[in-house]
Amino acid sequence: MIRPALACLAALLATPLAAEDFTTAAEVRPILNMQRASWIAVREYDGQDLVYFTSVLAWRCGLESVHYGFNDAPAETPLEMEPCHTDTATPNAITGDAHPIYVTAPLGSVETIRLRLTYDDGMTDEASYARKDVLMP
Repeated sequence: MIRPALACLAALLATPLAAEDFTTAAEVRPILNMQRASWIAVREYDGQDLVYFTSVLAWRCGLESVHYGFNDAPAETPLEMEPCHTDTATPNAITGDAHPIYVTAPLGSVETIRLRLTYDDGMTDEASYARKDVLMP
């Protein structure tokens, strides 16, 4: 598992950054695939479950949509995403302006999370997570 990730990372590092702005599926898919285990995180805070999508949102410019589902629900709830800042040097920057990086649920209610990413080329990736595997300390 480590060797393919290292090979992918080496390929990314060998590509000149000036040639890519990480705003297409071809550019962000390898990064997101390497980070699949950390696409989401759950935090218990202020009497709620906060489900963070920070890792996915940091590479949203190559995505058409993100959908999630809690517990037995399929990944059909759309996640609202901040638009890409293509007129800046950092199009994937998260400014936090009116687009939170998490969703809330009642404390202890999120046992599993399903996530579906749809890339701008129409391809999809899906993942499922158990609360205990993504719960932040």
